[in-house]
Formats: sequence, C-alpha cells, structure tokens
Amino acid sequence: MLETIKSASRSDSRLAALAGEAGEYAQIYLLAKQRHKGCDGAGELMTLKEEFKDSVDTMVRYCKDKGYPCGISADDLDGAARALRP
Repeated sequence: MLETIKSASRSDSRLAALAGEAGEYAQIYLLAKQRHKGCDGAGELMTLKEEFKDSVDTMVRYCKDKGYPCGISADDLDGAARALRP
C-alpha cells in the first residue's frame, strides 16, 4: 500500500508533503524510541509519539478523502514508522 502512496504523491503535491512529513517524524520517532529503551513514558518521547501520530492521522484522512488506498494506521505507530521512514 505504501507504493500506492508513493505513486500517487508524484502527481499530488499535498500527499507528497504529508508523506514527507510523516516520514521525517517516523525517522525521529524510531531513533528516539531506541535511545529511550525502557523509558516509554519519557516526556520527550511521548511528545514525539503524539506529533508522529497526528501526522499519520492527517495523511490517512487525506488518503481516504482522495480515495487512495493507504494501508497505514496510526493505531500501529511502530509499524507505520517502519513503513514510512525514508
């Protein structure tokens, strides 16, 4: 499904921007999570997690509105992060 987003983003600049932002948050989130092993409740990590979740939610809503199959969910942030990271 991520290939569909990548393909559609070639002709949809808004989707490209949303996917790029989500990819950046994914990379930051995964790095921060590695550094804070055992500290999932740390304030900075929770803030990053919420910002990442918001960016994924926005991208998923946009995909649904435009009829693009997304296949990514903010309910599984770790899976979404692995799929979206650049």
